[in-house]
Amino acid sequence: MNRPFFRPAVCLLVISCCIPWGAVSSGAQTDVLLETMQHELQRATSALSKSNPAPYYLSYTATDINGFFIAGANGSLIASNGFQRRQADVIMRVGSAALDNTHSHSRSTGILSGTLPLNDHPDAIARVLWQLTDREYEQAAAAFLKVKTNTAVQSEEEDKSPDFSQEAPQTHLDDSGAHISLDQKAWEGRIRRVSSEFLKYPEVYSSAVVVQVMDTRSYLATSENTALVRPSAISRLIIQAQTRADDGMELLRVESFQADSADQLPSDSVLTAKVDKIAADLKALRAAPAAEPFAGPALLSGRAAAVFFHEVLGHRLEGHRQRDETEGQTFTKKVNQQVLPAFLTVADDPTMKELNGERLAGFYDFDDEGVPAARVNAVENGILKNFLMSRMPIKNFSNSNGHGRRQPGLMPTGRQGNLIVTSTNTVKESELRVRFIDQIKKANKPYGLYFEDIQGGFTITGRALPQAFQVIPVMVWRVYPDGRPDELVRGVDIVGTPLLSLNNIMVTGDTLQVFNGVCGAESGQVPVAAAAPAMLFSEIEVQKRRKGTDRPPLMPPPGPNDMASASKAKPVASSGAKP
Repeated sequence: MNRPFFRPAVCLLVISCCIPWGAVSSGAQTDVLLETMQHELQRATSALSKSNPAPYYLSYTATDINGFFIAGANGSLIASNGFQRRQADVIMRVGSAALDNTHSHSRSTGILSGTLPLNDHPDAIARVLWQLTDREYEQAAAAFLKVKTNTAVQSEEEDKSPDFSQEAPQTHLDDSGAHISLDQKAWEGRIRRVSSEFLKYPEVYSSAVVVQVMDTRSYLATSENTALVRPSAISRLIIQAQTRADDGMELLRVESFQADSADQLPSDSVLTAKVDKIAADLKALRAAPAAEPFAGPALLSGRAAAVFFHEVLGHRLEGHRQRDETEGQTFTKKVNQQVLPAFLTVADDPTMKELNGERLAGFYDFDDEGVPAARVNAVENGILKNFLMSRMPIKNFSNSNGHGRRQPGLMPTGRQGNLIVTSTNTVKESELRVRFIDQIKKANKPYGLYFEDIQGGFTITGRALPQAFQVIPVMVWRVYPDGRPDELVRGVDIVGTPLLSLNNIMVTGDTLQVFNGVCGAESGQVPVAAAAPAMLFSEIEVQKRRKGTDRPPLMPPPGPNDMASASKAKPVASSGAKP
């Protein structure tokens, strides 16, 4: 997911992630930045209360990030630098909770952003907050007048819920700190060594190895007396490589690792083995036949099923989509109705830090509106029970459940955190394949498709376009019912519509697998995770992937022998004049 959309709402899930996560701990000490924010907040609230229209809610958020970014390709560094930045967001609501400047499609008028000084100079910080607040008030006040006019002349809305919910103020001041521990020179050497392994593989046309280490300190102060300070740290390493088939199809493989600190990332031997696996996969994909459109039985690995549920179901459970009349509202009126097979339960739990020993990217302690994170049982035994709520109420759901999320600079909306799919109709993985082959025979199909690994996906939720989704697999196999070996294919995407696809699930495996990624929708890029068991579908539809028209390189890439020959070659005499 790469960018904010609103009409139509589109989500794109990708495997790469460079956004820090929250961390839970406790403390009791404030610092200069928070104290300055609180002081300026009180001053602004008092001064603007005399205005007409007056704000009823004001918040300051500051995001303080320190980090390192090191990237290498083919045994050489292409980037190595440290960075530090501070951003302030001023969110203001003018009018009342029942109707304010952010109503309907005016949500973007509720926020203004700017760059804060890097040092803790109270006067400099206060001056930036003052300027942003003044400009935001002008924007919000003008928008509120327009909202009132539109409300008076436009048709009556079906959902008449307030624009903002009342929530208890929170105080959580964590002074523990999250400090970077990185030997930059040592990591530069590691990146060179690991990236040089791709030089052994002529079929890999481009590649990169990237490590990013960040510590973040986020601050929130509101006119409701919420005060939060939360440190976090994240280290992430990404290996990616690309090639091109003879017909012009681009083929990409990406692997990522994440940890709380750089010294917890995998050893060089593990990374080198992963490079070898990526190169072998790309070589096999180049030789594999291109897939054809197909509808028939399919088996999704746990990672593939996790992305499937994130796209097909998860986004349609986000609270604001039930209220926006440009949305498809697939499940808005299906509360207490069956929407999935009765053996499936779906919860979103951002309070989970790990699952089966794997770090979950969607973990956080408080959401971006200062509401404590909470587990939401959205679907229980196939029955829809709840939505993922921010502080934007919807009919019959008047409060947040800690899912208001955003990237800095954008207004929060209800978003997924850690989407967990569990099943009571499970079999062992070996039995799942037997059932799969039986289903292929029953459907009288020449083969079924096994989706082993996944790159990401996207979905469209707006009603102006088809209610469709697309999941982007990487490793896909034709499985033949007559005992022939499985056949790798390339260039296939899972497509469909939600109501039909979700009810084609027959049985699942017994082990949850995790997919970590970044999701980008209306409120920007946020880290997410999804977990699910492998799933057998009675039918899934796939389409051919768009491919390019560029041919592979005519010449082979240079190798070590070429460089050795060049160094031994005699210099060519020049007939030009000497300087």
